Amino acid sequence: MSVSSAANPPSPIPASFEIKSAQLPLVALLLKTPDWDLLASDLLKQFGPKGESPDFFDNDPLVLDFSSLPADSPVQDLKPLLQTLRACRLVAVAARGASAVCMQAALALGLVEAPLDLPRVRPVRAEPVRQAAVVEPAREVPRKVPGPATLVIDKPLRSGQKVYARGGDLVVLAMVNQGAEVVADGNIHVYAPLRGKAMAGASGNTQARIFSLCLEPELISIAGVYRTSENPLAPDIHGKPAQVRLSNDGQDKLLFEALNT
Repeated sequence: MSVSSAANPPSPIPASFEIKSAQLPLVALLLKTPDWDLLASDLLKQFGPKGESPDFFDNDPLVLDFSSLPADSPVQDLKPLLQTLRACRLVAVAARGASAVCMQAALALGLVEAPLDLPRVRPVRAEPVRQAAVVEPAREVPRKVPGPATLVIDKPLRSGQKVYARGGDLVVLAMVNQGAEVVADGNIHVYAPLRGKAMAGASGNTQARIFSLCLEPELISIAGVYRTSENPLAPDIHGKPAQVRLSNDGQDKLLFEALNT
């Protein structure tokens, strides 16, 4: 005996969850050597628990980019690399540009394959629903859209202090001393000497910039591209009003430019 569909209506959508599209800022680790020991040493020296910038990342999702390695690079166990990234507060979620064998190893560890042209944020657009009946055009209702928050600090930052402007810009009106850290997902403005560490575009914003009236940083970084005081600034930049930005040629190079005051 057949049972009508009315007797067994479709299950309603559960109230316990809902599937939606998500937009996540991702950073990519461009691998330039197949020597995992050397790579681990360099990563831990900079971002490890005892490194120069142990709090630079906050369990950020990361894409392993193998596209710069030679095609004949030996396939190695990825587990030690993932453990090193965890120690640096980075979580590998995907891989791209790897050989077929290497990609299989990555997939076996729970990573997903990402395209080489993966954007940092990919918006999802919904197609409009076509109405059969004639309806009155919807009128746009004006509404205020809040911009990114700006965090303003008006007191000097001493060694050991750290300020993070999550999701916006950071403005500092006093000195950033050596050993202090200023971090922002957007731009950083320091209207005083900058002698500590400054990290703009912390969530991957490559358009972020750093401005200071007296640029003397221990470390400067934009979207993960950094430079330390071990590589001295040019005389016309060091201790002078200047800005720092990334080049627009895709080379991930920091540009230091004097400001006309």
